[in-house]
Amino acid sequence: MARGTFQFDVDDDGALVNSAGNVEALRRLWLDRTIISGESLGPGDPGDFDHGAWHVACHLTGAGAVLNHANGGLLWLEISHDPRLDRYYCSVTRRDGGSVRTVPLDSAEGREFVLNASLAGFVEGNSTGRTSARGATDSRDLFNLWRRQDFDQPTGSPEDGGKVWEHWCTLRDLRPSAAIATSVLTAYVSLVSAVGDLFVATVARGRREYGHSEQLCAMRKAGLVADASMLADLKPLALPDQQAALVSQAEPAKGLEAVEHLAWPRGTQYYMFPRKIGSFSRLEDVKRDLKKRPKKT
Repeated sequence: MARGTFQFDVDDDGALVNSAGNVEALRRLWLDRTIISGESLGPGDPGDFDHGAWHVACHLTGAGAVLNHANGGLLWLEISHDPRLDRYYCSVTRRDGGSVRTVPLDSAEGREFVLNASLAGFVEGNSTGRTSARGATDSRDLFNLWRRQDFDQPTGSPEDGGKVWEHWCTLRDLRPSAAIATSVLTAYVSLVSAVGDLFVATVARGRREYGHSEQLCAMRKAGLVADASMLADLKPLALPDQQAALVSQAEPAKGLEAVEHLAWPRGTQYYMFPRKIGSFSRLEDVKRDLKKRPKKT
């Protein structure tokens, strides 16, 4: 079944289908300049939006999700980096006895991990600390002068870094010829398919600035986000310092360790780094945003 003006393919329950068609729909959406243009694209240097994604995309792809495993324990899902190929994939991490296993979600084992799992919540992506692409040596012409290695910062450093800035780099060229960006888009569709489009809406609401409010409304109109997810009445929780330090290491096993020491009561929880938690769009803000946005696409 198709949803929205971009005809995203969803199943009978409204969940995004993990398909190549949805990867291409997402590419077209984040490259569209008739819906989002000018200052609404967010801040950037000259050329950053010639072929690059809307600003919200780096925050969306940098975040992670938590599921309750059907047999107990937690699962940590995120976009991870494969250094052998310099490509990205959606990973799922589980503690199995005394060991921690990280596998691609789109593998037989990964699908078995998430079978009958239930949603616990989400964690904001780190915009300081380490990147997942350790040892990257990007040339300056790959991502419009941005380089991933410049954002691989020590944990605890106040400098710009981490997975959010990493994916600001990777998403500066979304054209089909850009293999790295295509792998990020593919991983993100896989992730959203597994955890639901509430993930998209919640993380996008994490900033009132940078054009995120306009971009969220556009993603709802396009069909990436359902109305129910757009209008969820959520309030973020502050990520404690110890868990923030673990998430900022940008390693799947550390992400799992962090979420295992957080509270996940009934209902969806969203943990944000305290630095920007005050920027979260309240439900009242979202309702106002929907009223003032243009209806056409």
